[in-house]
Order: sequence, then C-alpha cells, then structure tokens
Amino acid sequence: MSLLQVRNVTRNFGSLVAVNDVSMTVEPGELRAVIGPNGAGKTTFFNLISGFFPPSAGTIVFDGKDITSWSPQQRVEHGMARTFQITEIFPELTVRENLRVPVEVASGLRLRPWLGRSDDARIGARVEELLKMGGLSEKADRLVGELSHGDQRATEIMMSIALRPRLLLLDEPTAGMGDQETYDISRLIRRLHRDDKLSIVLIEHDMRVIFNLADRIMVLAEGAMLAEGTPDEIARNERVQAAYLGKTD
Repeated sequence: MSLLQVRNVTRNFGSLVAVNDVSMTVEPGELRAVIGPNGAGKTTFFNLISGFFPPSAGTIVFDGKDITSWSPQQRVEHGMARTFQITEIFPELTVRENLRVPVEVASGLRLRPWLGRSDDARIGARVEELLKMGGLSEKADRLVGELSHGDQRATEIMMSIALRPRLLLLDEPTAGMGDQETYDISRLIRRLHRDDKLSIVLIEHDMRVIFNLADRIMVLAEGAMLAEGTPDEIARNERVQAAYLGKTD
C-alpha cells in the first residue's frame, strides 16, 4: 500500500489557481523531490499535504486513511512531520533542550509537571540517540541561536525525527547554505532515507542535491504538474529543460 496518495488536488485563492489538479504517490521508503520555478506552487502543495491549507478540490490519503479534512496536529500524530523554509527552532535553548521538547511530546509526557527516574532516563537516552544521529553531540549544550545555519537546520530536522514520523516533508532544507553546509545536510538526509528507511518528500532549489538524493522527481510549473520521473528522465526532458533547468539552444 502506498504511504501517501495526493489525488487531483486543487487550491484556489480567489481567482488565483495556486495548485491545479496535481496528483502524487509516495511509496514507503521513497525519497521524492518536488521542483519548479518560483511561483510554481511548491510550498502551497506542501501546505495542502501537511494540512495548513484545505484543498479546494481533490483528496489526500495517508497510510490508507483519507486525511483531507484533518488538522496539521492530527497529521503529525498519525506520522507526518514537516520542516519549513525558515528554520523553526528555539534559539534561546540548547540543542539538547530543543530535542527534548519533541521527544517528550512523542512520548506522551508533555503535560507532566515532573518525570519519574525511569521516564527521565528514557527521554535522555532518546535525546542522545538523536544528537548522535544528527551529528550534533559535540554541540549538544550550546545555544542553538549561536550555531551556524547548517547546524540549526540539522537541529530542526532532528526535532522532526524525534516525533518518529513515517513521512518527513522538507521545505528547502539547504536554502541559504554554502557548499559545506549543503553537503552536510544532504548527507544527513541520505542517512535518514537509506539507513533509517524514512520516506521523505522535499522541495529543493539546488539541483545537485535533487539529482543526488531523489528516487523520483515531480516538476511543477504555474501550479500544474509539468513532468514526473526518475532523475535521468527529468534531466533529459526537454519541457523541463526549457521551463526550469535552463536549456540553451
């Protein structure tokens, strides 16, 4: 059974059609990329999947359940997590403290005024696991606001992983990064995908990242799907080259 099925979704904002009759299927363990020029409808499409906007038409099925009318919180509770173009972290807290918040949420302990010794040990062990997984152990006790953009992004991604999602949505994970930070975040995404078998859908502007990571790519243009296929198929597609990848005659 497919993990995610987006079926003919449309989203109108008054007379503006931001997403027009777009469908996408994500299989368990797949890494799917969504690309397109500015204004193509990529972030709106993510907002539809994650529940921030309801579709004007179409349905969204996740893990066999119709979630079209579900809230973002319900989708998170059912196994969907998302990062945003602007990094969402608590800059005044340490990396360890940032990770502890979603770990407690995922453990059902967020409303407890205190934790017993066994619960505290279990939470601490999970935080240490996430720190190691994200390559953040040496920076665990530093304030996140003092870290580089790449380390802040890695912290945000691991905060999403703390929720134990089956589907992770990454919106421009390498935006604003230099080559080394881009490489480090790409390596983290690859590790989560290949080693932990996590299903991932990402929007990304850096074609080096896309063609090195994605199993399949969907191209949006003016709110509609222009093409879909493997990285090789997309690279050879003349319509994509003309509309987005900058083909020259």
